[in-house]
Amino acid sequence: MPYSFQPNAMYRMPTHFGPRTGPRRGPDGRGFDCVDSPKSISYSVSYVTHSAAAEALLPPGFTLNGEPVVTISAIYMKEIDWLAGRGYNTLGASLPVCYSGQVDKVTGSLLLVLWENLTDPILTGREELGFSKIYCELPEPVVYNNSSQCIGSWLGYRFLDLRIHDMTELSENEVAAQSVKGGGDGTLHYKYIPRTGEWGTADAEYAVLTPAHTPNRRVQGMWRGKGEVEWHCARWEDMPTQYNIVNCLAGLEILEYHGAVVTQTIGGKDLSDQRILK
Repeated sequence: MPYSFQPNAMYRMPTHFGPRTGPRRGPDGRGFDCVDSPKSISYSVSYVTHSAAAEALLPPGFTLNGEPVVTISAIYMKEIDWLAGRGYNTLGASLPVCYSGQVDKVTGSLLLVLWENLTDPILTGREELGFSKIYCELPEPVVYNNSSQCIGSWLGYRFLDLRIHDMTELSENEVAAQSVKGGGDGTLHYKYIPRTGEWGTADAEYAVLTPAHTPNRRVQGMWRGKGEVEWHCARWEDMPTQYNIVNCLAGLEILEYHGAVVTQTIGGKDLSDQRILK
């Protein structure tokens, strides 16, 4: 007798083995509180580029919000509850945007692409949340003499170097002031899933919001400094499925750097508050 789907249970392919565990469902069927997980450290460098080049990357309904500031962030996470204490790393590129739909009008950072070095968060993030996630190698950063270096590579081809140096630690008051500034309504994404057999047609296509509210996240330390980003253009032979992504980001001319930030945090959320924008 064929199986049937359990109401309100979370499934992902393969569905034949029942509901799946993941970031929003533990082995007992319950979620994770994310109070002391994950432990993270992020390295971010921001720079201004040309408005026209940045606008060309925006999907329908989106406009730039202020200056075309590109932010490249590498985040290294460990002791993640839903991975039974393991961790993974991410590398993202974002732009400040406004989204205007028939119902929703929000501001935040549009996540253009998010590289990760582990399959599990890539699949759950793409399918369940609508993050534009793809794979790359993200080794731990090299930290030495008040400087840090992060790299991204794909099967050995190094496509990004991110460097931060001359860092100064912020006081508690300065950290609190940064938190008050916030980042708008949250992080925005554009979910697109192709329809099988109808090539060039979407099975799902819409804007998505990760709300900014993350009450369990506490900042343990924050440092400001100078930073640089160096993209390495790729040939099709170097990165057959990603070369156009890297080359497009590399083509965003760096007009002026807006500094760099290193942030150490603990706690987060399971992103079950993710919602479609209408």
